[in-house]
Amino acid sequence: MGMGISVREAIAKRAAEEIKDGMVVNLGIGIPTLVANYIPSNINVMFHAENGVLGTGPAPLKGEEDPNLCNAGGIPMTIVPGASYFDSTIAFGIIRRGLLDITILGAFEVSENGDLANWIVPGKIVSGMGGAVDLAQKAKKVIVLMNHTDKHGNPKIVPKCTLPLTAEKCVDLIITDMAVIEVTKQGLQLIEVKDPYTVEDVMNATGAALQVADFVK
Repeated sequence: MGMGISVREAIAKRAAEEIKDGMVVNLGIGIPTLVANYIPSNINVMFHAENGVLGTGPAPLKGEEDPNLCNAGGIPMTIVPGASYFDSTIAFGIIRRGLLDITILGAFEVSENGDLANWIVPGKIVSGMGGAVDLAQKAKKVIVLMNHTDKHGNPKIVPKCTLPLTAEKCVDLIITDMAVIEVTKQGLQLIEVKDPYTVEDVMNATGAALQVADFVK
């Protein structure tokens, strides 16, 4: 099943807690775009967009959209004081130089060693992989936001990805509608469980081996 607005926003709000003052952050399409709406006013962050903006802001209010201002997914956006515009070569240069503190992406699958598959489902028409490969490989921290299972109830956190990979061993943190899981050198570690789920629920919905932290929030 798909996620309702409140669930999507809850995931985005939790992801926003990972962003610290002074960071440069890239937000992927889908749920990640909502993260900008939950940054506290005392946190100064510059959001980066692959189409050539540094300093994107929250989504505009309905009726106040600027038709000439959108993010890399084509979604209307705002900008913050100090924002700058540049072409896509500079935008990707920022990524490839490793200057992004965090990238927050959606995913179809994540493996137990942090492999990411998020750009294509074979047989489906897609516009392209965009900046996903560069972002997953070069950002200092990669956070994935997604449903814990697919629409058929199958785990999206798996021992090995079956879909074409975006990048290997790149994911650091997974935030789903059920839990928050860290990808460590020792494997996947469950650190948070979301109400109304239990640790057992999360274990049953996860296809890969999952260790439980000493303290689970």
